[in-house]
Order: sequence, then C-alpha cells, then structure tokens
Amino acid sequence: MREVSHLVLADGRAFRGKALGAPGVVTGEICFTTGMSGYQEVLTDPSYHGQIVTMTAPEMGNTGVNTEDDEAARPALSGFVMRRVAPRTSSWRAEFDLDTYLRERGVVAIEGVETRVLTRHVRDHGAQMAALGTEDVATLHDRAKAAQSLDGRDLAREVSTATNYDWTEGLGIWDPLPQTPRAGDRPHVVAVDYGVKRSILRCLVASGARVTVVPAQTSAAEILALAPDGVFLSNGPGDPAAVDYAVRCVAELLGKRPLFGICLGQQILALALGGHTYKLKFGHRGLNQPVKDLATGRVEVTTQNHGFAVDVASLEGRCTLSHVHLNDGTCEGLEHAESGAFGVQYHPEASAGPHDARYLFQRFMDRVEKSRA
Repeated sequence: MREVSHLVLADGRAFRGKALGAPGVVTGEICFTTGMSGYQEVLTDPSYHGQIVTMTAPEMGNTGVNTEDDEAARPALSGFVMRRVAPRTSSWRAEFDLDTYLRERGVVAIEGVETRVLTRHVRDHGAQMAALGTEDVATLHDRAKAAQSLDGRDLAREVSTATNYDWTEGLGIWDPLPQTPRAGDRPHVVAVDYGVKRSILRCLVASGARVTVVPAQTSAAEILALAPDGVFLSNGPGDPAAVDYAVRCVAELLGKRPLFGICLGQQILALALGGHTYKLKFGHRGLNQPVKDLATGRVEVTTQNHGFAVDVASLEGRCTLSHVHLNDGTCEGLEHAESGAFGVQYHPEASAGPHDARYLFQRFMDRVEKSRA
C-alpha cells in the first residue's frame, strides 16, 4: 500500500492522493501543463526548476521512460502531480516504468489528485507556492506559506553547466526535416546555458552549427574569445530580471555577433535592449499554444513553458513585435533590426506533432552564415 500524500497550496487549498516516486517533502511553485504527452520531457526540462508541475491529462506513464528522451542529465523540478499512472507500459522504447524512474531520480510525486480541480484553482487564483509530501496538511500548509517565491530568484545559475563543453549530437534518425550539410567549415555557435534542453542543441547541430556550450555567468569577453560566428541564448527557469549578469553580457554582444534567444533567452535579450518583463498569472505551459507570425500571418502550433513575459510597450521604438500569442495577446517573438538579434518565447525544437517553428533555427544559421561572408 502506498502512503497517503497531500499537496497543499499557500492559500490553504489541499489535495489528497497517494505517494509516488521518491520519499520526502518538497516545496515549489505550483503550475500546470496541458500536454497530453511528453511527461518525460517535462520532468527533465531545466525550465521547471523550482516548480511542482501538474499534468492535466488524466493518465501518465503509458509509454514508460527511456534515457534517450531526457532533456537534461537529471530532473530539475521540485515535484510532480498526476491524476493516474498507467499500471503498465506499452512502448518498445521503454526502459523504465514511470514510478521507477521517479524513485531512482529522487522526484517526489503524487498520484490520485483531481488535477482538473487543481488546474482550475491555479487558473483562477494564480501561481503560488505549495508543499508536497506525506506530512499532515497543517504542517505542509506552513511549509508552503514559508517557501521562498520564485520572483526575484536567479535559478539559471543553479541548472547551468559548470564548465564549457562541445555538443556534437544532432537529431539523427529522428530528424523529420533533415538539412543539406553545409559546405566548408561549420559555423561556430556558442550556446549560453541558462538551463538549455538537449533538443535545442541537437537542432543547432542539425542546422549546421558547431556548438560550444558555456555557463550562464560567462562574460561577453569570454564568449568573444571563443571566436563564435553566432551566439545562442537558451531557455531556463525563474525570473529573467534576476539574471542581471546575463543581461549585461547580452547588451555587450549586441551588434557584434548574430543573436538568437529562446524563452528565457528572449526575455534576457529584451532586458538587454532596455525593456521590462512581468510575471503571468499562471504562465503558458503546454504543447498546443497558438502563435501568429505577424510578418506572414501564419499561425503556428507551439510548445511553451514560461511564467514570465516581455512587456512589449517597454520596447516601443527599439524593436519589433514579430509573434503574438492568440489566446492572450502576449509577446511571443521580438526582432531587433539594428543588430539582427531576435528571439521567440516558445520552443521551436519541441515538436509535439507539427514542426511549424523549426524554420527559426534555419533563420538563425542563415544570419550566422551571412555575417561570416
């Protein structure tokens, strides 16, 4: 028999379930993601660092887990919430069942929560801190109220690499849109790791780049000393305004090399251009977020995972809004004409079916190639 476990929010709302995964008690910001699949990618996405993630789809674990699909070396989230875990796996690629994977990697989880009710509560009342574990409800409530908010916290340095390394793996047989190999030397792209996903690095390699990954705190001078042809600004967790060293670095790089940012990388780019960011009520997390490309009028089905957004008005006259979220009108893409730097808030590498946004990697590499000429 599994132990009784509870998820308790800072506002006092409590949810009962059964303990799953690793033993222990954790705190984090409660959030939800609407993806019907991709639970392993969620578990290992560093952008979820510091959060207790709720899966809104009713059943997880159907296809098991395999090490090939991990987006990082280990899970970064604080806790995992599910309605039901499949009793058996049904995929030829599965190496573990979900419970074994969670237990071996130290993820505290809960099964049996009415996730529809929880999701609606977070949607209506907004993001807040929560506690998860087998302690009594009152103790967990005290922990949730005392937990430090993610606002103003620099989480990027906690998930970033400690040293430089080269990344050489592409998409291989899983590439649905293989590129023609570029002639001559491969352009050198330095990827600044604020919590980068392996899929992004694979897409850069598949697009023709020779990739060097560097820590989040790497200075502009250190990046330029590596002689890059372009600089990529990765996704990552937390409040972009707290990553002040990255903002200074990007401000110094503007105009010196082509820049491309995804998610937190775009937010850091916006701050480096003199803009501002703000926290969304409950964020955008899921696999079917509609985004409109304002240049073409084309609507892309996108994967997203962010709790902060760029204040477009704060960048008026400095850069152009290139993409917009069709649900709430928030900024999903920016273009800085003077330097050629650009970014998107969504994840073009995360193809949960469509491959609508893969062109962005090609756009970046085309600019990198042009700058080399």
